[in-house]
Amino acid sequence: MLYLDQRWDLASDSTAPRASSLLDGGTSRSDIDRVYADIFDAVMDRRLLPGAKLTESTLCGIFSCSRAAVRGALAQLAHDKLVVQLPNRGAFVWRPSAKETEDVFEARRALECLLIDKLLEMSDLPQRLRPLSEMVAHERQAFERGDRISWLRLSNAFHVKLAGLVGNDVLTEMMHGLCSRTTLIIAFYDTPSSSTCSYVEHERILSLLAKGDKRGAKSAMRHHLQDCEQRMHGPMAGSANPWAAFSVKPGPEVS
Repeated sequence: MLYLDQRWDLASDSTAPRASSLLDGGTSRSDIDRVYADIFDAVMDRRLLPGAKLTESTLCGIFSCSRAAVRGALAQLAHDKLVVQLPNRGAFVWRPSAKETEDVFEARRALECLLIDKLLEMSDLPQRLRPLSEMVAHERQAFERGDRISWLRLSNAFHVKLAGLVGNDVLTEMMHGLCSRTTLIIAFYDTPSSSTCSYVEHERILSLLAKGDKRGAKSAMRHHLQDCEQRMHGPMAGSANPWAAFSVKPGPEVS
């Protein structure tokens, strides 16, 4: 069964980019791309939670595509470590272990501190940070009005866009992958009462970067990530509705 989290309204905000758009601009060129992007976004929006079984026949009906397209999309998601394919059992959204959680957050801290070093080498960094300041303002607004999906998207996009300022495509891709896995970790372990206002910490990080305070920016980033990791205790429960993440009823399988 799929586990879905629908605690907050699924409001739409044009300022909140879909997670799948952060690297490729959201351009889908085939059924495989389309299925991949929609499943990826459902996972990143925490509408489709860790442990969800991704049944090929149902996905074929939902997306009106062939089984080959679904299998291709699931293979790409497995390559990106967001889906696990088990022999004779099928495909499941990745469920992080305690060791994997530690490893992901350790990698995040190392990579984001490296990015801070590279960002502070830029003489025009304050100007480059302005669009991110606007993004964080939208993140605050989304949180305050209870628009959970937009808030999650903007919170995730902050780190990917910050990495993108460095201009190193490989580092940006690494950050995108780590942020995606972090989102699944939080979806698996976090609870509503433990959610914090990420925009406050994002605002502080941007302020310190704009001032050229390397030590302060790194300390703030480490604190931000450590605070998140320390909230990961036990897995949360999910909804009993398997396919609500896609807002449609499963249709007949397409061969």
